[in-house]
Amino acid sequence: MKYVNAATVLPEKLIKELQQYVQGEAIYIPKLKKNYQQWGTLSGGRQAIDDRNRSIKKAYKEDGASISELSEEYFLSIETIKKIIYSK
Repeated sequence: MKYVNAATVLPEKLIKELQQYVQGEAIYIPKLKKNYQQWGTLSGGRQAIDDRNRSIKKAYKEDGASISELSEEYFLSIETIKKIIYSK
């Protein structure tokens, strides 16, 4: 996480108000909900996992692959494969 000196980005009046509550410490200011992105959105990791899960469901439901076969093929535990298959 990158730290920013408040004096470089906030108006002096706001800094004085904040100093009534905290001084010389780091505080976290969360993003607005509308600016929040889910994990893996930028890197493509979320899409890759979603694609993998769709492939697992298809292999099980349409191609007749067993849970143990899928577990070995995707290097996932049997319980993880079950969670993927039975999820909506």
